[in-house]
Amino acid sequence: MRDVSNDVTTVRARRRVPAGALPARMAYGITAACAAVAVGEAAAAFVRPQAAPVVAIGSAAIDLAPTAVKVWAVRSFGTSDKTVLLAGIHATMGVLAAALGPVAARRRAATVVLPTGFGLLGAWAALARPDAHPADALPSALAALAATAVLLLLLPHRRPRPAVRPSGPEPQRHPGTGATSTRDDPPATPHPRSGRRTALTAGAVIALSAGLAAAGRHLADRRNDVSEARAGLTLPRPARPLPPPPSRAALPIPGLAPLHTPAGDFYRVDTALTLPRIDPRDWTLRIHGMVDRPVELSFADLLALPLEELDHTLSCVSGEVGGPYVGTTRWLGASLPALLRRAGVRAGADQLLGRSKDGMTIGTPLECVLDGRTALLVVAMDGAPLPVAHGFPCRSVVPGLYGYTSATKWLVDLEVTTFAARDPYWVQRGWDRTGEVRTASRIDVPAAFARVRAGDVTVAGTAWATHRGVAAVELRVDGGPWQEAELAADAGPDMWRQWHHTWHAAVPGTHRLEVRATDATGAVQDETRRPPFPSGATGWHSTVVTVH
Repeated sequence: MRDVSNDVTTVRARRRVPAGALPARMAYGITAACAAVAVGEAAAAFVRPQAAPVVAIGSAAIDLAPTAVKVWAVRSFGTSDKTVLLAGIHATMGVLAAALGPVAARRRAATVVLPTGFGLLGAWAALARPDAHPADALPSALAALAATAVLLLLLPHRRPRPAVRPSGPEPQRHPGTGATSTRDDPPATPHPRSGRRTALTAGAVIALSAGLAAAGRHLADRRNDVSEARAGLTLPRPARPLPPPPSRAALPIPGLAPLHTPAGDFYRVDTALTLPRIDPRDWTLRIHGMVDRPVELSFADLLALPLEELDHTLSCVSGEVGGPYVGTTRWLGASLPALLRRAGVRAGADQLLGRSKDGMTIGTPLECVLDGRTALLVVAMDGAPLPVAHGFPCRSVVPGLYGYTSATKWLVDLEVTTFAARDPYWVQRGWDRTGEVRTASRIDVPAAFARVRAGDVTVAGTAWATHRGVAAVELRVDGGPWQEAELAADAGPDMWRQWHHTWHAAVPGTHRLEVRATDATGAVQDETRRPPFPSGATGWHSTVVTVH
């Protein structure tokens, strides 16, 4: 005989999410994230801007990203790569925060566990920086507390589950089946509270968060502002002022890059999400390592040294053929070789390792500093103190090398060492140790895909082979014979050189223009197309125009 108990089914009431509750809970999570970011920004104003959770996580992402990703980001977004990164971090936080609200509504432990995870991630990222201080973890910790507090404020409280009646559940009979079931007590349900009041509370939290974040950024800018210190600097005159470049070194051709790049237009490629701001009165530079007499300089000591001028074209190794990451200016600074001789470099040293205020390390081959070229500790460019974005108050410049092996911005430390002992930041990521600038040339005029009238067309551009100089530039059309371009006057081997050529454009239609340069050693620019990684892009720059 079949056991009657097999016919008994236990039916449990399932929890249902009320209509409209899911979007509201997602909004609560986003509100908590807004509060976390705002509190983190405000706390970082009292610690330092680099300790803000989003900035710390973004900096860690830059350091951990594969080289191929870095190259792609620079190629795709140019100097906006940092803006895109921060926007991506905020968007990712928004998605995760939208998921946090519903999870926390079902599992109250998540109101503590998930924000704590975010706080730990931010604290780890802040403390992992080379220049980290213990207090850098504080903004992330406070951000996590803020997120938890907002979630607890917004999410509805639950009613306690009613006590079970002593007599047990009332059996329910199902007509026509003979089977019975038991009906449990209803599950815990949210405590009724005003949705309007909660929405107003969330709106108030978001508004307060926006105000707090803005106030935090303003306070951080005020606390770290060096504009007055920069504006108040009086730069000494160079010991031997350079004469101006020859008048015929600059060609009066519209659209051609100027001989000297204005500081405001000079390219910027670095890994700093927030610019280090250093008061020159607090700045010191230490020269140590494999030296006989370590040297320490204040900024006043640096300005008291004989200063030299250098007209120099600086370029970035991550630039593509024909790209914009190159510029020329007149630099002013103290002789780096003279300071190294003062320190007494020991035998066996082959690397000068520069360290910036934010922990970035740049390794320069020591022989390139000591071989007679004008290597400087720079304090000014384009006749004014260095802009903050370009390394104020001091950076290094060594002609003939890409920036990643020669130009330490926000410089605070120089260590004489060996490549065997220390790998700098970019070498650790697979880039070439030497960083010698490749011979390059670029067509500036006419612009790519321009439409030009048939007849004589002016083609012009720039070419550079820093520290070697440019001896010749040639142009060809549609793969035809090379024709020598006319060079502007030579302003020195460390500067780029302008060139121009008159093209007799007689055939309507689309045409391809190509350019190549020859450096002063007689070496012709490499035709082979190679990407920037690991030692700089090669290939001939070309552009396409239409004759009509």
